[in-house]
Amino acid sequence: MKKTTSGVDYKQIHVASPAFQDGSMIPDKYAREGENINPPLDIAQIPPGAVCLALTMTDTDAPGGDWTHWLAWNIPVTHHIRENDIHGMQGVNDFLQCQYIGPCPPEGTHHYQISIYALDALLDLPVKTKKHQLEKEMSEHIIGFGQLMGSYTKNARS
Repeated sequence: MKKTTSGVDYKQIHVASPAFQDGSMIPDKYAREGENINPPLDIAQIPPGAVCLALTMTDTDAPGGDWTHWLAWNIPVTHHIRENDIHGMQGVNDFLQCQYIGPCPPEGTHHYQISIYALDALLDLPVKTKKHQLEKEMSEHIIGFGQLMGSYTKNARS
């Protein structure tokens, strides 16, 4: 099925995790206060023309607006990203680090959106790339897109 968003045509990718269901709580293991490792991801329905994948993980409830926890691109096409394992280039998150940083809301429950993009080309970006630069560079190369949403509550963990 082809979808259109903001004038971009793309095929829907199915994104899931064996660690948590879409819309459910992200386990402590993947939080900043836990092991702080990326969750495993299962990716299905990748379009045949995909050359690589890109991903972002954003806290959509951060006080100052969306807060980037993770971004990566030029990930070889795969149906599984294992926990604590990423291939490709990782850019600068909003903690000013080039790595995954798990959920760590200042208080209450926050929602974390993991977005996977199938791209028809490799991206020539420096390691210091931030989310807005990644989005601009990949905007004309997106042929597939999917999301997984998880929640995390800081006060529920003790």
